[in-house]
Amino acid sequence: GQRVPGEPCEQTQPVTSGSGKGTQVTVEIHPEDTSHQPIRILSLEKGSQRFPSLRGHDNKGFQETEAPRSPGAKDLHVYPWDKSSLKSMPLDLQQFKKLDDYASKVNVTSSVEELVKALLKQARTDLEKVRAIWMWICHNIEYDVEGFHNKDQLPTQPEYVLRMGKSICGGYAKLFEQMCSIAGIQCKKLSGYSKGYGYKIGQTFTEDSNHAWNAVYLEGRWHLLDSTWGSGSVDDSCTEFTYRYNEFYFLTHPALFINSHFPNNSNWQLLKPTVTLKEFENNMLHKTTFYTLGMLATHPETSIIQTVNGKASVSVDCRPSTLFMFKLKGTDKHGLMTLNKQGMKLDIYPQKTGSHKLEIFAKPAKAEDGVYDCVLEYTVECKSVDKAMRFPKDLHQPVGPSWFSERQGFLRPSHRDPVIPTNDGRCSFTFTLGKDISVLSSLHSDDSSLTEDMGRRHILQIHRGNQIELKVHLPHAGNFVLKIYSKKKSDPGNYDYIFNYLITCQNTEVKWPAFPQRYSKWMEDYEILEPLSGLLPANRNVQFKLKMHGIAKVLVQAENTYTLTHNRGCWEGTCNTSGCREVFVMVHENANHSFYSHVLKYEVETQ
Repeated sequence: GQRVPGEPCEQTQPVTSGSGKGTQVTVEIHPEDTSHQPIRILSLEKGSQRFPSLRGHDNKGFQETEAPRSPGAKDLHVYPWDKSSLKSMPLDLQQFKKLDDYASKVNVTSSVEELVKALLKQARTDLEKVRAIWMWICHNIEYDVEGFHNKDQLPTQPEYVLRMGKSICGGYAKLFEQMCSIAGIQCKKLSGYSKGYGYKIGQTFTEDSNHAWNAVYLEGRWHLLDSTWGSGSVDDSCTEFTYRYNEFYFLTHPALFINSHFPNNSNWQLLKPTVTLKEFENNMLHKTTFYTLGMLATHPETSIIQTVNGKASVSVDCRPSTLFMFKLKGTDKHGLMTLNKQGMKLDIYPQKTGSHKLEIFAKPAKAEDGVYDCVLEYTVECKSVDKAMRFPKDLHQPVGPSWFSERQGFLRPSHRDPVIPTNDGRCSFTFTLGKDISVLSSLHSDDSSLTEDMGRRHILQIHRGNQIELKVHLPHAGNFVLKIYSKKKSDPGNYDYIFNYLITCQNTEVKWPAFPQRYSKWMEDYEILEPLSGLLPANRNVQFKLKMHGIAKVLVQAENTYTLTHNRGCWEGTCNTSGCREVFVMVHENANHSFYSHVLKYEVETQ
């Protein structure tokens, strides 16, 4: 947004037709908010009258327009937004493709009338005329960043704006208004407050209007648009303008337009009920990407949120298949974000008191390599810190299973919550896997003693048909991240990260040893029934029970070698751990072969 200089009332003066022979019409122009009734500009002939200077052209659009009427009951839309459409009337943007391409490239700057005449060669309906004018302005008038800093001296009359090819918001709105008038479309320039350039969350509006936009009358109803914001954006210092066409501000639904535009005259909100200035100031500013990416609602709806006992929560409702990320003061380490089919939920735990900037980003899931766009911005006021909610640095957002992990083949998870508390240091996760999926998992902690290799050994993966179970035994108390990766079995490439859980244990007596080390010959559908611990007691007889198929013989090698017997699909037997530091399980895959393959390794406790 930008401040629009106050404009003096123009003197009444005759407007004469271009040929010098036509009828003379006198127009009175009054300031916007005076109580004068609008003066109707009427043709003195029967029917509509074309502008004399445009006679002889086969354009049907040049009619003298009536002065804009005030909005009535039929112009009003229900507030809050009913989530039906981003536009105030049904539009098929694909049908505008040819017109948009034509209008944006028209190169006429001799006069506003000549420009409109050129644009309307491809436009027949009032909607098409407005669309052509909109597209031309958005693609050919740049924002005058120098003029913004000296706006009191900047002319904003349409002919000047056309000649210079740039202006501030008042110039955009006046040019749009005049071009519509020439085309026979009722249009009004509106002024008010906007949450544009320089806006700060929680800001109050007490000074003069800082922005201008338009209302157009189409198909029996008033509609809103902002060609300034439709054309592009300025940088943080308002020293550089970038053309970046924004469809959102063309015939925007009034219940969405009020999010960033507050007219001086509340009738031009086109809403029932109308929004107060205080509500406008308090309401969340939703960036246009919020709506164009399919967001529907946020909770809370106020832009400043207070923590309660060190925690603040935010949720977003949206259309399916949207991915999110967040930054709290530039990092995503102080929160827990979960995805669901209709949006996301985020719990924030700032680790310092004071004000924190919270940004939420989104992108469609189908845009695999697409950039995340900022859709929301909050200020989080934190009065107390919850030190217990410090998360491991390896925790990746979002946390827990979701529609995304289901899409990657992890179906029917046993645990849908992202945080899994355990008192005895053990937990188990099960999933139904999609076809042709190979799984890899690892356990992470901020404790440097848990190496990557040992992190994998504290998880035991068990496959039973299309089911997988992940048994986790924690090495000690604390917070741990269980990361889950997958790839297609038929794909020789690397595993892709899919999702993670946060596992918490406060029992300081917990100290589980790792599971036995598995070698490459240990097939994923083999299963250890006993012993599960990778650390065996010294000088003991230990019972072995292993579920393996397609094997001719199984040996357990300690100080002596023990042969396991095959019984109902399991290999069973006993081994004595006296006199050894390690125990190996070996398999003889083919009775005709003389060599064995190592599949498991156990450690033996020191005496």
